[in-house]
Amino acid sequence: MKSSSGKLKKIVILVLILAVPGFLYYLLTAKGKNRYKPLAIYGPKVVAKTFHTVHGKPIPDTVYHKISAYALTDQDGKQVSLEFFNDKIVIYSFFYTHCPTLCKEQHKNLSLIAKNYVKNRMIHFVSITVDPDRDSVPVLKNYARQFGVNTDKWRFVTGDTTAIYKLARAGLLVNALKVGNNDFIYSDKLILVDADKRIRGYYSGTSVTELTRLNDEIKVQITEELRKIKAPN
Repeated sequence: MKSSSGKLKKIVILVLILAVPGFLYYLLTAKGKNRYKPLAIYGPKVVAKTFHTVHGKPIPDTVYHKISAYALTDQDGKQVSLEFFNDKIVIYSFFYTHCPTLCKEQHKNLSLIAKNYVKNRMIHFVSITVDPDRDSVPVLKNYARQFGVNTDKWRFVTGDTTAIYKLARAGLLVNALKVGNNDFIYSDKLILVDADKRIRGYYSGTSVTELTRLNDEIKVQITEELRKIKAPN
């Protein structure tokens, strides 16, 4: 009973926090664009041989790590590819439907964030099973129903094991590995990816503090994408 009460309290706190505009977002935007600070870009990077000019000075371009192409299938049996999310911000996560408790807790928390962006066409959520042998399209469809977010906003996807594990390790730079029957090593992180397919943040899906930071940083990333659209060519 005590455990149930504690979980309810945690959910209430999370709902209240997410319902209020993020303090980080306020700091970055309310004082004018000079206060704007973009999120970090994760992964390996190399200095290119090309340059851009800042205040009349040539600055070497930097080539950042990007997610490579993939083709998976969502809970409605529709193909989901990297190109599908062109010009979109995507929050990725990994899970499997037979996961005892962690995955459902993470997804219940994530559903609160997803519902904040139901009307925002720029924001999408993709949860990828690490157990495609059992997590078929019908299984994912049934699993997804409990979170109350439609497919257009949040896709639960399955596919070839090799493609999924490659996307995790080489693309999103997290662990994903089957080590035995019903035994998987995989990251519990939520991964924020920008419209240019670059990783901009990692967050624990079971931490109220981390989820609040994700909610704030989604707004920061929206600001960055809008600034790029409005910037002159």
